[in-house]
Amino acid sequence: MGKWETRERARLAEQAELDSRKSPSERNALGQFATPSALALEMAEYVRVLWTGRKDRIRFLDPAIGTGAFYSALVRAVPSSLLSSAEGVEIDPAFAKTASAVWEGAGLSITHGDFTKLPAPTPRRRANLVLTNPPYVRHHHLAASEKVRLQSEVAKRYGYVASGLSGLYVYFLLLAHDWMEDGGIGIWLIPSEFMDVNYGSVVRRYLTERVTLLHIHRFDPKAVQFSDALVTSSIVVFEKTSPSAKHSVRFSYGASLLAPAEERLIRLADIRGGHRWNGMSLLQIGHARQERVTTLSDLFSVKRGIATGSNEFFILPRRIAQERGLPAEFLKPILPSPRLIRDPVIEADEDGYPLLDDQRVLIDCSVPEAQVQRRYPRLWEYLQEGEARGVRERYLVRQREPWYSQEQRPPAPFLCTYMGRGANGGKPFRFFWNRSPATAPNVYLMLYPRGEFRKLLEEHPAMEEGVFQFLLGVDLRDLVKHGRVYGGGLHKLEPKELGRIPAQRLLDSIGFHARQAVQGQLSLGELVHESAR
Repeated sequence: MGKWETRERARLAEQAELDSRKSPSERNALGQFATPSALALEMAEYVRVLWTGRKDRIRFLDPAIGTGAFYSALVRAVPSSLLSSAEGVEIDPAFAKTASAVWEGAGLSITHGDFTKLPAPTPRRRANLVLTNPPYVRHHHLAASEKVRLQSEVAKRYGYVASGLSGLYVYFLLLAHDWMEDGGIGIWLIPSEFMDVNYGSVVRRYLTERVTLLHIHRFDPKAVQFSDALVTSSIVVFEKTSPSAKHSVRFSYGASLLAPAEERLIRLADIRGGHRWNGMSLLQIGHARQERVTTLSDLFSVKRGIATGSNEFFILPRRIAQERGLPAEFLKPILPSPRLIRDPVIEADEDGYPLLDDQRVLIDCSVPEAQVQRRYPRLWEYLQEGEARGVRERYLVRQREPWYSQEQRPPAPFLCTYMGRGANGGKPFRFFWNRSPATAPNVYLMLYPRGEFRKLLEEHPAMEEGVFQFLLGVDLRDLVKHGRVYGGGLHKLEPKELGRIPAQRLLDSIGFHARQAVQGQLSLGELVHESAR
C-alpha cells in the first residue's frame, strides 16, 4: 500500500470517528458535511484538465479543509511536480488537529481559525487554486451579531449588500476573493439554491461582475451528493479575471462534472442581472429573446395558505372541536393535508364543509381574552391548555393580537400543493378545484383570480371547469423549471414561482373576446355583449 493510500485510509477512519461524536442535528447546525472521496477526486481531476497549458505551479487553498478530502484528491490527481504549496483553514479544533496529524510531512499547512475573520495574505502569498466545499450553515444557525459582521465585511470590500437569509457559504465564497491571486481558479461545491433564490443574487452578481465564470455544473437532484444533507449541489468554476462582454459560460446538468448528461454555452449577457438561474431552464435558453407571454400571475394572485404557527393546536378534527364544545362562530372549515384528499375536485357538504372523511376546523377568534374568559368558558379552557404547552410563545403566534387570531385567507377556488416528490413517476405537485368554503393551511398555494379575469369567472362560472383542466394539464417541466428542487427529488414552489408558469394557452382556450377582456382591451360589459352576438 502506497503512502497516499495509507494516509487516505487513515483520513477516512478519522472522519468517521469525528462525525460519530456529533448528532446529525449538531453537524447540520455547524454545516459539517464531509465531501465524498469520489466527488473530491472528480473535482481534482477537473483541476488537472484546467491546468493543461498553464505554466504556474499550483498553490492550493481550502478555507474549510476538514480532514483534507480535497488535498487528498489533488495529490492523487495531479503530478507532485505541479504542486507548489498547500494551505487549509479549519475552525473546528478537533478537525484541525486531525488534519495536521494525518498530513504531517505531506506538504499541507493547517491553520486553526475562522476563515471569515482571518486577514487576507499579501499578493505574493495568495493562492492560485481554491478548491473547497464551504460549510453549509443556514442563516438561522448564524447569530445576529455574526450576520451583521459578515454583511459589513462584504459591503466594505465589494459594496455588495448580502441578504440576512444568506447561508455561511455565501460569505466564504465572497471573502475568499482576496485570498486568490489574479488569474487564479476557484472551484466551489455549493448548494444549487444560489441560482434560484433571491438571497443568491449577491453570488450571481459576483460571478458575473468580479470574476470570469467558466462553468456551472448542477447535479441531478435525485442523485444526492451527501448522504447526510438533503441539498442539491452544484460545482461553480471561475477565474479571477474581469469578464469579457462577449464571454459565454458553460452550463451542464446531470451525470458527472467531466461527463455531464446535458450542456451548452450561455452568453454572459443573457444571465447578467437575471432574477434567477434555474439550472434546468438555463439549458433551454436560446440567444434570441422571447416575447413576453401571459403567466399565471397575470390572472391570479398566488398566496401561501395560512401559517398558524402551531397547526397541531389551532387545527382540529371537526368532531373533536364539537366534542369539546368550542363555539362554532370561531371555527372555520380548513382543508387537511393533500395526502388525505383523493379527488382533485373538492365539493361541499350541506353544512358548507368539504365533502371529505377528514373534516378539519381552524380556530380563529378576535375577541379579547377577558371577554373569552367570561363568555366562552370552553374556548377559554382550550386556550389555557395552549398556553401551558407554550403555544403562545411561538414566533408567529406571539406576533398576533390576540394570539389565537389568524391571518386572513378566504377560500380560493384553485389550489396547488407547496411541495412534493412525485413518487412512482407522478407529478410532484397537485392542483385542486376547491368548490367548498374551506380555507387552506400553508402546505398549499392558493390561486385567487384577479382583475378582469376574476370578473369574467364571476359572470361565467361555468368557465371554472376549463380553468381547472388547464391547471391539471400544466407541463411538469414548467413546474420543475420554475420551482426549486432539493436533494432526493423534493420539489418546492413559492407563490412567485408558480406565478411564472406560462398561461397563454388558458387565454387561448377561453376565446378571443375573453382574452381581450382579461388583457384590458374590452370591458366586462362589452364582453357580455359580444358573447351574446
